[in-house]
Amino acid sequence: MTQGQTRSGFGKTDALLFLMALIWGVNFSVVKYGTQVFSPLAFAGLRVGIAATVLLSIAALRSRKFPAPREVLALIGLGVIGNGLYQLLFIEGISRTRVGNAALIVAAAPAFIAVASRLGGVEQVRRKTLAGVALSVSGVAIVLLGSTRADTGQATLAGTTLVFGGVLCWTAFTVLLQPYAQRLDPIHLSAFTMLGGSLPMLVATPRALAATLWGDVTAPAWAAVFYASVISMVVAYLFWYRGLRVLGPTRTAVYGNLQPVIAIAVAWIFLHETPTAWQGIGTATIMTGLFLTRT
Repeated sequence: MTQGQTRSGFGKTDALLFLMALIWGVNFSVVKYGTQVFSPLAFAGLRVGIAATVLLSIAALRSRKFPAPREVLALIGLGVIGNGLYQLLFIEGISRTRVGNAALIVAAAPAFIAVASRLGGVEQVRRKTLAGVALSVSGVAIVLLGSTRADTGQATLAGTTLVFGGVLCWTAFTVLLQPYAQRLDPIHLSAFTMLGGSLPMLVATPRALAATLWGDVTAPAWAAVFYASVISMVVAYLFWYRGLRVLGPTRTAVYGNLQPVIAIAVAWIFLHETPTAWQGIGTATIMTGLFLTRT
């Protein structure tokens, strides 16, 4: 398959990215539930620790040549930002705000990634793609407009701000990782960046893990840990790395705009966060923006 064929139309990579968005959309409610049983820091430590262990085990069992030591160190450093600081901010944030708000903030990431990619010379972004990103962000704003009335108080503001800080970390991670994504195996990318993500957890989470009453942890809570670590941070991340390599950071990131649509629907069913008409309008706008970026 030629590069032109890979980057146009809707193909296997797009299907995997759609599945990634579905997994991550559900993950918002899973994390919200998990942080009601575990403390946010304990949940973050378990999530990243398990994901790092699984990915490093897969990488060790594969026969492919490992990246050069210099590249491994670079991936670990980027992982501190993208899988460590991001996860700490995201999980702490979502525990203090509504699922819909957190999903909407995360959905704004493609706009920041597109701008950062263009400014950094990492990716040439077409005007049509920028228009699609702008339309998607407009959809996010519409949904947010319909959600803010239910979210008053300092706790919600703090949570939303933490998630936004996580989005900035994810933006830097995505753009800076692009050169490595073009030449390294996705398993190695995932394993070493997740190893980097575990380093902040070694500092931030031991006290929270020690304070956890393990005998009180229910089977559904452990299922939430499994989903948030293995399904969301191993399976879905491999799909994301493939998209980063094949489609580039901007088009891959735009699939994140499907997350609030899925997250709001799942939170409505399982967490009783009722969606609004504004969210329906915003959903249509987001989908239109996604279509523009892929045509």
